Amino acid sequence: MTATLVFILLQTLLLLALAPLITGVIKHWKARLQNRRGPRPWQFYFDLLKYLRKDMVVSEHASWIFTAAPRVVFITSLVAGLMVPMALVPAPLSRFGDALALIGVLALGRFFLALAGLDTATTFGGMGSSREVTLSAIAEPALLLAVFTVAITTGSTDLSHMSLGTQADVWKMLDPAHVMAFAALFIVLLTETGRIPVDNPATHLELTMIHEAMILEYSGRQLALMEWGASIKQLVLMSLLVNVFFPPGIAIEATPAALAAGGLLYLGKLLGLALAVVVVETTNAKLRLFRVPDLLSAAFALATLALLSTFLFQ
Repeated sequence: MTATLVFILLQTLLLLALAPLITGVIKHWKARLQNRRGPRPWQFYFDLLKYLRKDMVVSEHASWIFTAAPRVVFITSLVAGLMVPMALVPAPLSRFGDALALIGVLALGRFFLALAGLDTATTFGGMGSSREVTLSAIAEPALLLAVFTVAITTGSTDLSHMSLGTQADVWKMLDPAHVMAFAALFIVLLTETGRIPVDNPATHLELTMIHEAMILEYSGRQLALMEWGASIKQLVLMSLLVNVFFPPGIAIEATPAALAAGGLLYLGKLLGLALAVVVVETTNAKLRLFRVPDLLSAAFALATLALLSTFLFQ
């Protein structure tokens, strides 16, 4: 029990510390590819500290939902992160939830985020919430089908067991079914984190913003929790991609050498995936809102084909 609590504490600290760095690296690399100086990779840490030191301004129309939503978004992101193996398997909460529980916890955070956008009775908040719920109705099934493709191969929906199962037969991860599932999950990653071509995290234009519209009324510590929770959710989805579809290098034993090697390989895979996100954002324009469901439908079709081909050719 003591070892489990220590493991939970260490992975929680890793989530809290690494998530802002990955967000800052993506912003820095994106600026460099666009021939801009851009923020430093560690700038997001200073932004969070600035938000935590500021007072909050709460609308007179807001209810308890507006106050509770940042805490729910932050806590659900942390809990989801404890279900996903990062540098070591098994994950700290692998016995308490599998892939279905992970998606359910993330959906709970999204539900409160959408309610918070509606709670202040602003036009932008309601618009962002409606768009978020509409897109999630297509993104969540694609996420489920993509994860189930790997689950069928390994015979379990436990994410830690999936990482161990795919690590034993790495060559299976190169077959067309898993490549299609990986592509579908990558599109879901862009959608869930509000990135181009689905959304633009750097804009506040009312005709284009989705995630930013829902948190537009937040400030101070509440805004810090929202931004921190969003970066942790991004790290969770990226960890799901790199450790379920490309698990080689993840530590199996909790020895210093294995943890050091697994941590370095995990960070390298995260940076490689972050570079892919930056390249996609830099080389593509934001889609019109009515074209975004077409992109998510393509992800759903890829995930469906991957799952069917796994059944047919297993």
